[in-house]
Amino acid sequence: MFSTGQLIFGLLFFVVFAIIIGFQYRKDLKLHRKYYKGTLWILLAFIGFIGMIAAVKFMFM
Repeated sequence: MFSTGQLIFGLLFFVVFAIIIGFQYRKDLKLHRKYYKGTLWILLAFIGFIGMIAAVKFMFM
């Protein structure tokens, strides 16, 4: 489906993109800790809510 050159380009693009995103995240880590404090609890509550909806759906099927 894809040529060898396309696969190599895709793989290299993904690796370089992941490295750049990692460096940028490390650079902004101090700001993330300052402005996004407590967001883990919101994420856990959201996942719990979705899980509860799924549980109710499977109980009444």
